[in-house]
Amino acid sequence: MRMWQVGDVMTRDVTTVGEETPYREIVDALVRRGVSGVPVVGGFRRVLGVVSESDLLHKIERAGLPEQRRVFEGRRRRTAREKADALLARDLMTAPPVTTWPHATITSAARQMDQEAVKRLPVLDDLGRLVGIVTRGDLLRVHLRTDAEIREDVVQEVLRRVLAVRDGLVTVQVRDGEEVLDGRLDRRSASQLAARLAGQASGVVRVTSTIAYDVDDTDLVDMAPGQVNPVA
Repeated sequence: MRMWQVGDVMTRDVTTVGEETPYREIVDALVRRGVSGVPVVGGFRRVLGVVSESDLLHKIERAGLPEQRRVFEGRRRRTAREKADALLARDLMTAPPVTTWPHATITSAARQMDQEAVKRLPVLDDLGRLVGIVTRGDLLRVHLRTDAEIREDVVQEVLRRVLAVRDGLVTVQVRDGEEVLDGRLDRRSASQLAARLAGQASGVVRVTSTIAYDVDDTDLVDMAPGQVNPVA
């Protein structure tokens, strides 16, 4: 079953700035395009860093405050002070950039954003050139899939192609992204696998499975090679 990838949801028309772009021009680009951050690119569309609203706000936060430098200054405070004084993109940007690839799954992109505490990822091709950008909002677009599209994925890809289940043995209902599986299969492991794979379909919110089975083969599946199941 094909998982949705970053390339399916990313924005290809990316607003960018150069290293020498002044502060005011960056602000203008963000406001004009309605975005909250822009990649800073160099030659051959290589991404050098990202300037976000939070990078720009340091200047506003410290406006009018007297210059204060401490002998023992923390990294976070020093970075905020330096960005408040910065006038060009090269001094404002956060670097190195956290990036991804068009063929990365949206699940892996979401995990990467969470782990790195970023709201957007520049998308690079195989040569490291900028080809798009993906935001948290873009990743949520997977949940705009219709119930009919989700059901078709489960029926065609999971039941028919992967598990080779005959039509009519398992029913699939989807409402508001919530799947309900019902029916009967020959093995418990097949029943569990059907529910697990159905939950991986893009756009699924929750899966409820009441698929019954004829034989509980999970003990046989879990046994080590050569181990014999004792006869009661």
